Amino acid sequence: MQCPYCSSLEDKVVDSRLSKEGEVIRRRRECLQCQRRYTTYERIEENLPMLVKKDGRREPFDRNKILSGLIKACEKRPVSVDHLQLVATKIEKAIQERGVNEIESHIVGEEVMRHLHSLDQVAYVRFASVYREFKDVNQFMSELKTLLDDSGPHPDKRPHTASS
Repeated sequence: MQCPYCSSLEDKVVDSRLSKEGEVIRRRRECLQCQRRYTTYERIEENLPMLVKKDGRREPFDRNKILSGLIKACEKRPVSVDHLQLVATKIEKAIQERGVNEIESHIVGEEVMRHLHSLDQVAYVRFASVYREFKDVNQFMSELKTLLDDSGPHPDKRPHTASS
């Protein structure tokens, strides 16, 4: 492993831990040259399908792109990066379990939206507005109306009255 600070290839593993799900190993390493510590993650390389984009281009499935989209959607929202990483892992696993060689990008996008819908509604609308490429405010309002109709009144979000 190359040190991210001095580029040395000599290091030692200081600590190794298994993730909660047992799918990732976290290793703390110390560079033998500069003595700085850094963290690496190991996961099994799995055969993931090629992603077929809207224009027909194909590119390898990239979990980091999903995580990046989740992070952008949840910016300034009360959602931890750890939780977003878990969602990205769930999406990646769902894609892999399909057992196909190619998957259309809109299927992945819908899977991201499904998770965001239950995770954070503001993040969901942010993602949907970019993903669905709303052309005008009417499309945006229609999506909001659908979201509100789906969620219904939330018991903790009732309007306060004088008797409350």
